[in-house]
Parts: sequence; structure tokens; C-alpha cells
Amino acid sequence: MTSPGSPSQARSLIIERLVGDSGEAAHVIGTGRSMGERALPLLQKSLAGELGAPVTVDLRAVEISRVPDARTHAGDAFAMTIIASPTSSDAMTLVADAPAIAVMVCALFGGDPDQPVSPIERALSQIETDVATTVFQEVAQALNGSGRRSLELRLPVPRALSGSEAKRRVLRDGAAVRIVFGISTPTDSGTVTVMIPQRILLATRGIADVHDSEGTTSDWRARFSEEVMRSTVTLEATMPLARLTLGDLAGFEPGQVIEFEETAQSHAKLSARDKTLFVCEFGKLGQNYTVRIRHPYDAGLDFIDGLMPG
Repeated sequence: MTSPGSPSQARSLIIERLVGDSGEAAHVIGTGRSMGERALPLLQKSLAGELGAPVTVDLRAVEISRVPDARTHAGDAFAMTIIASPTSSDAMTLVADAPAIAVMVCALFGGDPDQPVSPIERALSQIETDVATTVFQEVAQALNGSGRRSLELRLPVPRALSGSEAKRRVLRDGAAVRIVFGISTPTDSGTVTVMIPQRILLATRGIADVHDSEGTTSDWRARFSEEVMRSTVTLEATMPLARLTLGDLAGFEPGQVIEFEETAQSHAKLSARDKTLFVCEFGKLGQNYTVRIRHPYDAGLDFIDGLMPG
């Protein structure tokens, strides 16, 4: 395996593997807003051509988010697709909520734009999913760009997912920019949410990578630590039982009762991932067993205690 050529490249590789690269919030939001504003007239024109009826497209929001949050505000009925690029299997995630799909279907099939659209409160039909796919294609083309700053999306977009298939689809976690487009008629409106991982923007849109400067080491450390602190671990509490010879251990039989040492209750150890963290006291609160932290674990002191028992 080829190792990174510089400390900066090594740091970028570590972050990408663990938490997904991220940039300064102001730069990311500014880049996302610029992308959305440039795509807006293209999207307005292309949707009018595809749907054959006037719909209004506006930029509702641009904000920092995380990729799995793409479905958070979509409700129970929504369509979703994930678009790959040469460098990422999830360069863009698009989600259309039920009101947006209803507006687009109504426009496509000649519904009266001045009349309220019937809301979709069920699983999407084949036609509705196909319409969502068409809209996703237009959104992706408008945002893709060209030349050196292109996202290089692999188009056409994959067919949209809906129902349980869309809800079960696992989205890789990572920092992202969330771009929300509104699609509306005079009586109804819905949203199409676009999630682009920040690592994609860093690579393609010229956002200054804050990890390249020695002066921003503390910023990198703070951001890295924040992401790591979100990870979950399993805590295990163990209590010393007794000191026995190997001969005593070999003589154990099923059903034999072993006594705890007198001090065992005050020497429970709390550990995570096979690393001892604290020395605790075992106890009980109501119907629940507990451990109360006494002091941090000292490996050197524990080693000495093991050499000089009692």
C-alpha cells in the first residue's frame, strides 16, 4: 500500500476514513448557496420543459447538515436516489417529499394549477416514482457543473427509491451541505432536498482545506475530537473474585460456590474496548445494580499491587 506523501495528506486520509472530511462552515454554505443560485434558472427552465406546465422553483435553504439527515423532514411518503461519481459512491443524495411529487404529477398530467393538489398519503405509485426520477435527473444536471469544478456525477440518475426500500437504505454518515429547493404552484408546494458530502465539495469546488495549514492544527484537532466523541462504546464492569492457585482452579466442579474477597466490592473496574478506565465500587440502588466511580485506573499502581498482594 502506498503511504500518503505528506503529513497533510495523511491527516486528510485519516479524517476521510473515520468521519468524512469537512471545511469551514461559512465557506461550505457559501459554496452551496452559489451552486443553488446558479442552478436555479437552469432548473426552472428544464422542469418547465419536462413537465409541460409552469411550476415555480426557488431556493429555500442552504445549511450544514449530515448525509443521513436527508430524509429527516420528508415525512412517510418520499422518493430518494443516490448518485455516484468516479471518486464516491454517494456524491449526491436527493429526496423529494410527497407534496413536491404531487405538484409535479399534477403539472405533468395537465392538472389545473389554480386548484389544490390532492395530497399523497400512501405509498408512491410506479408513475409517481418515475416522475420523481425525472425531476432528480434535472436537479442533478443543473448542479453538476462542467469543467474542472464539475461534480462528475454519473448520469442518468438511478431510478428513485420509495416506500420501505427508501426508508431502509443506509446512508453513509458524514458532514454535508444541505440544499433545499421549493417546487410550487399557486396553491401547493413541496421540497426537493439535495445532500452533497463536504468531502466532495473540498475536492471539486476549490474550498480551502483547513487541514493544509500548520496554523489551523488546533481547528483540525477540535473538529476531529468532536466527531470522535460522538462514537459509542460498550462499558463493562468487572469485579475481582478471588486469588486461587492453578491447582484450586483445576479442581472446580459444576455447582461449586466461590466466595468473593472482602474487598472485592470496592475494587470493581470499569472498562471499554478492553481498556480499563476507572476503579469503582459495586452497589445497588433500588432494584438496579450500580457502580460508583472512585478514581481513575492507574496501571502502574495496579501492577505493583499485583506483585505485593495484601
